[in-house]
Amino acid sequence: MIREDATIDSGALYDVANVLGMSDQQVRLCIKRLIADGQFTQEGRGRKALLRATNRVRSTITPDREYVRYMYAQDTGSAPWDGVWHLVAFGVPESVRAARDAMRDAITRLGGAPIQGGLYVSPNRWEGLISAAATEFGVGRHVATLTTTDLSVGGVDAPRELVDRLWPLDQIAERHRRLLVVAERSLSALRTASPTEHLTIAIELAAEFTQAVEPDPLLPPQLLPQPWVGTTARAAVAACWAELLKSGRQPIRLFRWYADVIAEVSQTATSDRTASSLPAADHCV
Repeated sequence: MIREDATIDSGALYDVANVLGMSDQQVRLCIKRLIADGQFTQEGRGRKALLRATNRVRSTITPDREYVRYMYAQDTGSAPWDGVWHLVAFGVPESVRAARDAMRDAITRLGGAPIQGGLYVSPNRWEGLISAAATEFGVGRHVATLTTTDLSVGGVDAPRELVDRLWPLDQIAERHRRLLVVAERSLSALRTASPTEHLTIAIELAAEFTQAVEPDPLLPPQLLPQPWVGTTARAAVAACWAELLKSGRQPIRLFRWYADVIAEVSQTATSDRTASSLPAADHCV
């Protein structure tokens, strides 16, 4: 509910929390904790108060725009797979188990699938992110990366069959099916929603979107069953974001960021299609 000026209207916060089943007392306790922790300051009291995010919080609430940008670029066909598999191997000593576990978690968050102990693969270029994670956890000298266009796992080498074998496509698809249901319901409800309902729908949509996309390895469309429900669900969410920005009220910062990213991707995709349809220069009269 953080708006573009990094504030939250307490009255709206109470109203939305009530709709979601929280009491006023629970909301007050949550606000007190946020203020005590230095995440927000408060101007005024009760439902008329204005909560303002501190600089510490402002630096952490920006979503991973590059992740969202790449996701929608894949959906629009602007980021096709180049046929290269990207692998990372690591052998971190038992003496630094915490760092080893952190590195493994980072690799799986980046969409890596395990091939065998300490060896993971992704169809996406991730070397920079892997290097950053290895540096953060102090295990850089125990990590190796490589690329190949000739990957075989257990006798399987066809790219689509490898994806079926290595990633839980059914689970990924099911999360996006739930997202699609929520997005379609939200889009219909937003057109006639009251201000409180508007914010409630936005929060529920954001929560479902996070549950669907955070564990998504962003596999290229060329390697997925078609039509892919993830593409359909994310298009429905984008329509909701656009509808959320039509209200005329100060928009929630998160949805403005997402809408801006989608607009950038759509413009790039349109430009690419236009350029590809133009005749070559040496054929022009």
